[in-house]
Amino acid sequence: MTFQRARNDEQREARRRAILETATAMLDEMGVAELTLNELSRRVGRAKSNVLRYFDSREAVLLELLDAAVQEWLTEVSDALVRGVDPRRPVTERADRLSEVLASTLAARRPLCELLGAQGGVLEHNVSVEVVVKHKRVALARLTSAADLLRRHVPELGGEAERVCFHVLVLAGALAPYSSPPAGVQAAYDLEPALAVLHLELRDSLRSAIRMLLTGAVPRA
Repeated sequence: MTFQRARNDEQREARRRAILETATAMLDEMGVAELTLNELSRRVGRAKSNVLRYFDSREAVLLELLDAAVQEWLTEVSDALVRGVDPRRPVTERADRLSEVLASTLAARRPLCELLGAQGGVLEHNVSVEVVVKHKRVALARLTSAADLLRRHVPELGGEAERVCFHVLVLAGALAPYSSPPAGVQAAYDLEPALAVLHLELRDSLRSAIRMLLTGAVPRA
């Protein structure tokens, strides 16, 4: 892909979108740690210094991808909950179904889970205050939307809904690496199958963890 210099706001936005779309495609092929600014620049056909005209750093690109991925996930969850949670059922049944929907939709979005896992320790470093402020504002809006969505189906959560949503996203990021062990760890599991109890399927482990969160949050609310 070859670019000419952007001469107006519309062209500059088009360059930004091209960089983000390329980075999104790269995350389908590789992990967050493997996505480098050099490779991203090569794939969009621009010098690294030119990519940095649009984004502070590699981490700034990934933070925007994270914000967009969370919004896409919330849209999917909203539709799934309307179809999958019967408001007439007891709170325990609704909470179980909510756990299943959240776990299955997150587990199906591995790049999102990896971005969530890298957020605090990697993505929020090497970025300007302006980028952080923008990201945090978006994250707060997403968290509010997610909490409202959960309360719509499990109103018993009350004021605990925001806390539950935050911890669900943290869990998704933390548990994802255990379901995709590196080659050496997988070889150890193959050599000694009893150790494979530590190899967690992401959907199952998330569902169990989210159910425990809800079980504790509803009585507190």
